[in-house]
Amino acid sequence: MSTLSRRLQVAVTAVWRQGREVELLHRSMAFAALCFVTLVPLLVVIAAASPTGGSGIADWVTDGLGLSSAGADAVTELFASRREVLSTTTAFGLAVLAVFGVSLMAAVQNAYERIWEIRPGAWHAVWRQALALAGLIGYVLVSAWSGVLWQEGPAKLAVRVVTTLGGGALMFWWLQWLLLGSRVAWRRLLPGALATVAALAGLRVFSRLVFAPLVVSNAVSYGPVGTVLVVQSWLIGVGYTVYAGALAGRAFDTHPPHPQHQR
Repeated sequence: MSTLSRRLQVAVTAVWRQGREVELLHRSMAFAALCFVTLVPLLVVIAAASPTGGSGIADWVTDGLGLSSAGADAVTELFASRREVLSTTTAFGLAVLAVFGVSLMAAVQNAYERIWEIRPGAWHAVWRQALALAGLIGYVLVSAWSGVLWQEGPAKLAVRVVTTLGGGALMFWWLQWLLLGSRVAWRRLLPGALATVAALAGLRVFSRLVFAPLVVSNAVSYGPVGTVLVVQSWLIGVGYTVYAGALAGRAFDTHPPHPQHQR
């Protein structure tokens, strides 16, 4: 076995071991639950207030799951119309959602700190979590709108690649640095950001093959409840990719492929 293969095997083993230590499954399930009760409602309101076309956050879920027209209709039915959202939303309700939305980023920060084995950040640095929430919302909405504002063709494909891949790499690179309180150098966080984007791309392919047919079949069998279960399962997968990408980045930092790059 070559040196590169051995080091790769060591890195994979390290990812598996640390994933068990940080309770990757439980954290991913918590990520999905917090997303569904805090981030998704915020995205619904912000997308409804936007002057752009499309169905708002439903476009992002539909695109992420790779749904056909039938599956897209089932997901769209889960969300109220733009007029209904804006007429029933109050400033107090939006503020409460924002406060609880910060708890999602606090959970992500805690996971990053466990992965990098550093002490928890100071309580008064909650502004980092608020800023991270704003950045994540902005990235999700831009990704959703990039598929609506352009017609089919090379221009739309180029925009989608730049926003979802390039923008995603920059987003998760910055997100790690911000939530970790700049206690880990930028260059050490880049592999984790690239691994996260690669994992999200793999999840998209998996969703198109597995989750998309389930949305249609569950919508027929169980109605909106069946669609919610599939969307919730997909969000668990998103949580896995976010945390697993960071784990892979830490393993790369600890076990680089070339010994001369060892810190």
